[in-house]
Amino acid sequence: MAVSMADIQHLRKMTGAGMMDCKNALTEAEGDFDKAMEIIRKKGQAVAAKRSDRETSEGCVLAKSTGDYAAMIALKCETDFVAKNADFVALTQAILDAAIANKCQTIDEIKALPMGNGTIADAIVERSGITGEKTELDGYNFVSGACTAIYNHQNKNQLCTLVAFNKVCDEKVAHEICMQIAAMNPISIDEAGVPADVLAREKEIAADKAREEGKPENMIEKIAMGRLGKFFKEVCLLKQESIMDPKKTVAEVLKAADPELAVVDFKRFTLRAE
Repeated sequence: MAVSMADIQHLRKMTGAGMMDCKNALTEAEGDFDKAMEIIRKKGQAVAAKRSDRETSEGCVLAKSTGDYAAMIALKCETDFVAKNADFVALTQAILDAAIANKCQTIDEIKALPMGNGTIADAIVERSGITGEKTELDGYNFVSGACTAIYNHQNKNQLCTLVAFNKVCDEKVAHEICMQIAAMNPISIDEAGVPADVLAREKEIAADKAREEGKPENMIEKIAMGRLGKFFKEVCLLKQESIMDPKKTVAEVLKAADPELAVVDFKRFTLRAE
């Protein structure tokens, strides 16, 4: 049967599918919108199953702050072409908005949220049917505090950071801390936050290096601890040199802005291998 352009546009608005996909689905469903939507969904499921073993190395990473709460998420796909598609970016934003509105804790919680005539999980499957690529959620992180800030590196939707503070602070300072995290990739706020296994591994590496250099065994522990100090300056946010003022540490930058200001949490996610 012939389908009208109005019906095709209506189905496209409901599903986000392409014009030809909507026309073909409506034709096959003989004009029944519910059946047409199911056809589009099943097409997405078939694509998802067929490409389940494909690598999703591209995608869109977005972040958003609501003041005392901030979150980010990545919707991943196979190619840069799909990742930059306006509808793909819009879906990522819609998913992030829903996650923040519901203050989700996990990706599984996000997938179960309603979207359109199904769930977010259904919407992702449908997107696979539209693009012909594997599509999946990843990188969901959130922080909360008296004040939060976000950073989308160069607005390319590839790397985002979040930071939470113990009190409301200057926007410029908050932005610079977000940029610091993006550029220098710290693993913790301070020494206390470095995971025990990482600390043990670095200490062992430092000790082994000292032995290779022929240092006396009774000095190994002291030398290893000294070298850990250098390691802390590289991986602990507060001990890092500020990218905006290398003469200061991040801790000194915060103190200069407000002696009581402190970072309480941060998150970083990138699609690029580092």
